[in-house]
Amino acid sequence: MQSRHRVFAEDLLLPAEEEDHFDRIPDSLVLLIFNRLADARSLGRCSAVSKRFNSLVPLVDDACLRIDRVITDAADADDALGLAGPRPAGRGVISHLLKAMLLAVLKPFGHCDAGFRGERGGVGKHGGFGGGGGGAQQHHSPAQVLKNFSSIRNLRMELPVSDVGTDDGVLLRWKAVFGTTLQSCVILGGTRVDRAAAAASPVATAAAATAAENEGDESGSIPESFYTNGGLKLRVVWTISSLIAAATRHYLLREIVKEHPTLETVALTDAHGQGTLAMGRDQIREFRDKPLAAASAANRTQVPACNMKLRYAPVLELSDGTQIHGATLVVIRPVGENAGIGGGGRKELDEFVADAFDGPYREAVSALSKRRTYLLEMNGF
Repeated sequence: MQSRHRVFAEDLLLPAEEEDHFDRIPDSLVLLIFNRLADARSLGRCSAVSKRFNSLVPLVDDACLRIDRVITDAADADDALGLAGPRPAGRGVISHLLKAMLLAVLKPFGHCDAGFRGERGGVGKHGGFGGGGGGAQQHHSPAQVLKNFSSIRNLRMELPVSDVGTDDGVLLRWKAVFGTTLQSCVILGGTRVDRAAAAASPVATAAAATAAENEGDESGSIPESFYTNGGLKLRVVWTISSLIAAATRHYLLREIVKEHPTLETVALTDAHGQGTLAMGRDQIREFRDKPLAAASAANRTQVPACNMKLRYAPVLELSDGTQIHGATLVVIRPVGENAGIGGGGRKELDEFVADAFDGPYREAVSALSKRRTYLLEMNGF
């Protein structure tokens, strides 16, 4: 049987009489261009242009992988929840209700594992990069797509959708740092956001002022109604859901971190910008050196017992006129002395919180950080 060889675009061109001036560009400059390009799928296509490109693409320092296909599997969700299989007849109704409640909380995270399995081709079947041929569309995991990149230092991956489902108009942003387990997490939330045009109207401004007077004072005291109307419960749901999302993303990076010893930074985001899982050089080293503690009956990393600092503002008005109603800032770190980012102190944690978000959300974090702090504790799960 005749062996199959990789065919490059340059092999299909007739020899030219004139010299190809592109060959005079040094490899270092070509690599600089590839690093600016970063997109793994585009780099895979570039590698098919010529033998030279095929040898240079694996040497890029920066790569960005966008996962554009989600495959959900209800059976996987049942298995993860431990609900697949026979149940005692007397508990059928209770089990059904429990299943519905758990699925309502965990279903938004089901796409993560499936989404990783659903990434479309970017790795050739016969070596090198590039898409596979044939009539049937092929799918590859991110680890397979990235396996021929031998020198990645900075990796960014993007999921197609956010992990935590929220109602329309609700603000929820989070950023978490993991080593082997959670080191720090910051969550910014709001029950409603009025953009500058709407917030600038006299009616909106008066309503916001009245709400602020009725629901709290400028020092950041939380009104009694916050505890009785479900406000605190909602923030607890935001916090647990965000931590589960971060822990699920962290668990899915095991194979990639293991197979790429040159990695220095990893960021796993989503197309909606809801959350970011971040790992730096120290976190990646810890991830490799220490065993990962997986949560029982779930494809995620176990979240340790944590201390939480909650700050709240009934209405927070930003400099551009945007108003965030029910603005909430939650800062989380594991229980224990010197717990935080890499065991760092308060200054390092404060810097992480201040720099967690960009644009108006950065200003919101700064304003909320000046308000009264409420301490909470949470068991590991």
